[in-house]
Amino acid sequence: MRILRQLAADHRSVAMILFVPSLIIALMYFMFDDIPTRPGMPSPFDNACLVMLGVFPLIVMFLITSITMQRERVSGTLERILTTPLRRLDLLAAYGTAFSIAAAAQASLACVVSFWLLGLDTAGNPAWVFVIAIINAVLGVGLGLLCSAFARTEFQAVQFMPLIIAPQLLLCGIIVPREQLPDWLQWISNAMPASYALEALRQVGAHAELTSLAVRDGAIVAGFAVVALGLAAATLRRRTP
Repeated sequence: MRILRQLAADHRSVAMILFVPSLIIALMYFMFDDIPTRPGMPSPFDNACLVMLGVFPLIVMFLITSITMQRERVSGTLERILTTPLRRLDLLAAYGTAFSIAAAAQASLACVVSFWLLGLDTAGNPAWVFVIAIINAVLGVGLGLLCSAFARTEFQAVQFMPLIIAPQLLLCGIIVPREQLPDWLQWISNAMPASYALEALRQVGAHAELTSLAVRDGAIVAGFAVVALGLAAATLRRRTP
């Protein structure tokens, strides 16, 4: 609850978490408004919006989580908590839960704006887009907690983004379809959770029923999030250098 209260008191963080993704999706809506749609094909906005609903939760929650955790460490709050008998895994679970609640709020607002205000249309149930977006946001939380364990300053925490997030965005199929990548890049892409998140969203966008591929991909992304949280707990330092 303390973390949630701190986030609520930081109006800029609240705006970044809740409103920035929705505002950028709205901007995309007007960008694609006059672009014609081929008969029988999804609109350019529908394709781009599905990608953004997968990308934004991951990026924003990674940034917020890694910076906030580093701030906790620099202020000495994290070190004081770690002097108690509280286990590191329990501590990370508490932080992860707080950030995941914020992530769920972000994904909820972005999906509401996309489907009910901007007219995003998917063949599958919008609820599955919502679920995948939340899983992606939780993945961002897990990766942010993990990277914050290796950072010494908030600036270093931000520097992990090009290392952890950028390769996933380049290789997950947004720019070049994964099957058209060289074999060695396909292997790297197959080891990155964003590839499965985007594939799951595209399955929901293209199929009326939930496919086994979408379920598998969602489970893989959730597994990555759990592993990241576990590694974050294992690497959490009890003392700040």
